Amino acid sequence: MSFSLSTMFRPLTRAVTYTRWLHQLIASVAGTLAGFVHGGTFRSTGMEVWLWIAVLPVPVLLAAALIPAVRRVEGLQAQLLLTPGPHGPEERAGTGISTSPSLSWRDRGRTAGWLLLRLAVGVPVSALTVQLPVLSFAFLQAAAGHRTHFRGLPAIDAPHGWYALLVPLPLVVLLAVAVWAGSLMAAAAGRLLGPSAAERLAVLEARTERILEHNRLAQELHDSIGHALTVTVLQAGAARAAGSPEFTDRALAAVEETGRQALTDLERALRLLREDVPHPAARPVLADAERLLESARAAGSTVRAELSGPLAALPGPVSREGYRMVQEALTNVLRHAGPVPVSVRIAADADALELEVRNPMPASPAPAAVGRGLRGLRERAVLLGGKAVAGPDEDGEWRVHARLPLARLR
Repeated sequence: MSFSLSTMFRPLTRAVTYTRWLHQLIASVAGTLAGFVHGGTFRSTGMEVWLWIAVLPVPVLLAAALIPAVRRVEGLQAQLLLTPGPHGPEERAGTGISTSPSLSWRDRGRTAGWLLLRLAVGVPVSALTVQLPVLSFAFLQAAAGHRTHFRGLPAIDAPHGWYALLVPLPLVVLLAVAVWAGSLMAAAAGRLLGPSAAERLAVLEARTERILEHNRLAQELHDSIGHALTVTVLQAGAARAAGSPEFTDRALAAVEETGRQALTDLERALRLLREDVPHPAARPVLADAERLLESARAAGSTVRAELSGPLAALPGPVSREGYRMVQEALTNVLRHAGPVPVSVRIAADADALELEVRNPMPASPAPAAVGRGLRGLRERAVLLGGKAVAGPDEDGEWRVHARLPLARLR
């Protein structure tokens, strides 16, 4: 019994019950205003007044539904008053109620249906909210031995003490109707004010874009941090083996520079993930490729570089992704082959950008293209409409080659 009573009275302890009740009362405001404009409405008696309030605003509501912004206003009001809990951006997005303006005639039709439903439910609830407490007061008066006759209610000409038993009944009915009607309107809001097919598609596309962006950031962090750690490990090992203070100083300087760049990349990625910074730090481009080459040289590799073409004029996406591809190729050289001679060619012309990194094969070569880095390198090339290959060539060297088309990006 205690469980049943607690379940029965639980809605009365929730704030959303009363905000939903308020939402229903607001629906009768349009009818009340229309009644003042339509002379003689409030000179009617009994239920006629409420019938006028329910009928008079219908043409106005149908016309209002044609205005795109009305759907936004109704959605915001429904989110605020019909849904429980906090109302921050994330919570509002999870209510299933849209706050976008009408984009199609279907949206306008659903908005019209919502406004008419609000009126059809709100006016009876408003009428009961006014009349049922008055009826309880009439029963109380009759229980006290007074004859009662309130407007819109039948007269009680034979007062008696037993009317006291009926005093709470109208209030219980009112609360039950308010809770039921509030639940009905909350469910209807999800159907009539829910996102349209176009809005759901836009949300899906935005979510997909965020996932792709996060994957891209993860790949960038893998490339940048992996390169920095590889250089740091090699520098530390070389400095310890050399036993030269001068070499150790150079190694520490290289570690410091590489670590600083990795921290910059990490901070930029975290700023993007937080989505609260409109202008994140600039990403490195191929015009900064000399920094990569110096980092590899500092790790002990002999780097022969050939840079040609207008690298500074490359389209932003190609230049940024090209930088990461060269960085990943050099990282793989240092990680798998050590400080060996490396040949780097970066060539740009009007049609394409070509990247090539070659190095002698290590004594125990790793399986081709099994790591995340080389897989990411291929993915970057494909996204830009190009192609990347990695593997041993006919000269017995490991070769990473990528070609990225430029003509369609200019």
